This record gives sequence, structure tokens and C-alpha cells, in this order.
Amino acid sequence: MRYLKLASLTAATLAATLSLGLLASSPSFSQATQPATGGKMAPPPAAATAPKADLKMAPAPKAELIDINSASADQLKSIKGIGDAYSAAIIKGRPYKGKDDLVNKKIVPEKTYAEIKDKIIAKQK
Repeated sequence: MRYLKLASLTAATLAATLSLGLLASSPSFSQATQPATGGKMAPPPAAATAPKADLKMAPAPKAELIDINSASADQLKSIKGIGDAYSAAIIKGRPYKGKDDLVNKKIVPEKTYAEIKDKIIAKQK
């Protein structure tokens, strides 16, 4: 019952406010029409004039992925977290159906795989 009284009171207040035009004529906070620095106005910032489509961030270009089925030992070592032992183990365990085979076949630990998974790919022939 209290909810209905509150809702009807709110609706009545809103209707009265709109009928009197109080919301439409309320003071607005906008910029002054005359420049304060005497004469010339500065141009608007570039972001204010740019279309909305330009404001979206472009996706970062993807780094070159290294194919674990065909990469050389030096290419594998260039990946942060992969050293001599892991690169030799990766080459020895070829071919891979997917890059997650590195963890499934226990070539590299999950922590290392989590760090390199965005830098590798396992292409099929």
C-alpha cells in the first residue's frame, strides 16, 4: 500500500512539474556565448569535432605468430619463456594437432603455456 502511495505521489509531482514547464525552463549550465579573452575563440579540440567512429580504438596489430610445427630452434627460443630445453622438446614432440598439445603431451608446464599461447600457432599440413 505504501508503494502505491509513493508511486502515485511521484507521478503527480512529475506531472505538475511538466505542466508548469519547470523542467523545460530550468537553468542550464552551458558555455558563455562571448569569449572571455576578448575577441577570438580557440578552435574546438580535435576529439570534439571527430566523428564517433574515429573515437573507437583500433585493434592492436597482431605480432607474427610462430608455428610450433615448423619453427626452428632459434625461432622458438625468441619466445619469452622458451629456452634451449623447451625448444628442443617442442621440436622432438612434433607434429602437433593444436597448440594446446604442448601441455597435453607435457612438453611445457601450464604456466609457461599461459605466457606463450598468444604467440604461437600449430599449422596443419
